[in-house]
Amino acid sequence: MSRRARVSPAEAGLPDGGARRRTPGLRREEVAVLAGVGVSWYQWLEQGRDITVSPQVLDSVARVLRLSPAERRHLYVLAALNPPAPETAPEDRDMCDGLRRLIDAWMPFPAHIMDAYWNTVLYNDAAAIVLGMGPDTVQNCLVTFFTDPLYRTRMGHWEEIAPRVVAQFRSACSESPEDEGFRQVVEEVKGLSPEFAELWERRDILPGGQNRKELEHPLVGTLYVEATQLRVPARPDLVIVLHTPLPEAGTAEKLEWLVSPEGRRGAMYPVAG
Repeated sequence: MSRRARVSPAEAGLPDGGARRRTPGLRREEVAVLAGVGVSWYQWLEQGRDITVSPQVLDSVARVLRLSPAERRHLYVLAALNPPAPETAPEDRDMCDGLRRLIDAWMPFPAHIMDAYWNTVLYNDAAAIVLGMGPDTVQNCLVTFFTDPLYRTRMGHWEEIAPRVVAQFRSACSESPEDEGFRQVVEEVKGLSPEFAELWERRDILPGGQNRKELEHPLVGTLYVEATQLRVPARPDLVIVLHTPLPEAGTAEKLEWLVSPEGRRGAMYPVAG
């Protein structure tokens, strides 16, 4: 009822008629007609009666009431249906400036942001220096993990981490089972890496969380970090990955040196490995 009161007849494409209304917004009958449902059925829906509700009808009602993606999901929950996959509201699409400030504030530690398919969207200077991210590198993190020989040689215990990485990507796929973009990424990596193909067929599922990484950097030696995946509810299409130094091998101090002017100068000269 509260959402119905927000929508004027003009916004819904109806003539106002000039008559005064006892309550603002659309009448129940108008919502029912615009959504293509019976007036009595729509009244029962508002009253929360035990009636049969389909996703298609709820989507029609959500369209007429001009519900946001979050409100549409909430409507499904109220109707005791599985809600659709989260979507980004139009007003939340331009959050990149704030997310850029977030990962830059994580310096001198690596941080980057991926889209739903694990394509790199943003990364800070430390990610470029430590993880080798850059405009000339492969932008998909899953492809890089299984196909970049330099990344593999610098990643300690690669064989132990690989099953977790695949299981976490399958978990991301399961959130959008009809999304063609995930299938394309999987087929691409299958064609490039028999190891990925074998791990994918295990059908393991793990939610995105934390992965311990041991990295061998040619300038400072071994680095121990914990990669944590974070989600922003307003941007369900993005994943923030923050790398936190672990209290081993002086990792924090090494990362600070790598992003310092002295460390950046050292990176300009060829180093074996």
